[in-house]
Amino acid sequence: MTEAVVDDIVAVLPPLLNALEALGFFARHLHPPAFASVMNTIGAPDNALQSAHAAISAWPEQFAGLRERLDHACNETLAAFAGIREVERGKGDLIAIFRALRHLPRAQEALYPLSTQFPPVSNFFLNAANRENDALLSRLEVGGSEHTGIFHDRNEPGSRGGFSVYVPEYYRHDRAMPLVMALHGGSGNGRGFLWNWLRDARSIGAILVAPTATGQTWALMGDDTDTPNLMRILETVRNRWTIDASRLLLTGMSDGGTFSYVTGLDGASPFTHLAPVSATFHPLMAEMADATRLQGLPIFITHGKLDWMFPVQTARQTQAALSAAGADVIYREIDDLSHTYPREINAELLQWLNGG
Repeated sequence: MTEAVVDDIVAVLPPLLNALEALGFFARHLHPPAFASVMNTIGAPDNALQSAHAAISAWPEQFAGLRERLDHACNETLAAFAGIREVERGKGDLIAIFRALRHLPRAQEALYPLSTQFPPVSNFFLNAANRENDALLSRLEVGGSEHTGIFHDRNEPGSRGGFSVYVPEYYRHDRAMPLVMALHGGSGNGRGFLWNWLRDARSIGAILVAPTATGQTWALMGDDTDTPNLMRILETVRNRWTIDASRLLLTGMSDGGTFSYVTGLDGASPFTHLAPVSATFHPLMAEMADATRLQGLPIFITHGKLDWMFPVQTARQTQAALSAAGADVIYREIDDLSHTYPREINAELLQWLNGG
């Protein structure tokens, strides 16, 4: 690697990773009434990234692929900030913010392949508690195989019904791993939602499956076309990788969390644990659910006290209804959580799934 290339990488990686962390903080703490204060907290890391990115020099042809990935990650990160800044200037609304945040997973997807070459990138894709875990870092240094990493099955942006998978690089066929199937929110997609979970699946050890709904959101009304598709996806994954059938977690955000109830409470569901996040629930769902299925079923409910879409009282009532029906319910209410995904809950969910 030439000296100029090294200098450029050293110059651009820190502001890129810093800007991505800031976007992650923004996405987690976004609450419409607190928009200005959250913007004030993250500052302007996009300015440093803009300067470093603009200063990248021409690279020799053999480094074109590396340059393309870095460019893509920088451009998507800056596009996210540009969209948010427009709203800050009074030229957009909450929908514009959500649209801008779609660039965040695209930036992460472009950057992730560089984790095998650059330790700071690899560290970025671990949760904070494991960034100095020597045993984990040693296993990651060995590198993966053709059976590990990120895979997409008919899950291009804009498509419906496909899925994305992440398999930790230290996966081995002779050791069964737990599986997390994570369902995106309304109008989202699995390819993007994968990144809400990848750090923790990589840090703690779980095969992560992120499907995309067959329609614009999950089949909460009318014909259920999603449950058969999820079962097909699960079977596909189980045929390719060694999955621990006693540790199958179905989780989801918002509409995805609600659908994890719809399909997960069915008597034929193979999932051993359910973990809806920021979801809604109708008491009739508990009454209509398979009574035998509910007895002792581990359910972990997470909800924000600031949730403006599904008020927290709904989650409190859900806990009471499911507990009364015989489920083994854990309820976690987060004081500063609005209607966003709390990535900090993932490690606790995996510990719970693993019997800890």
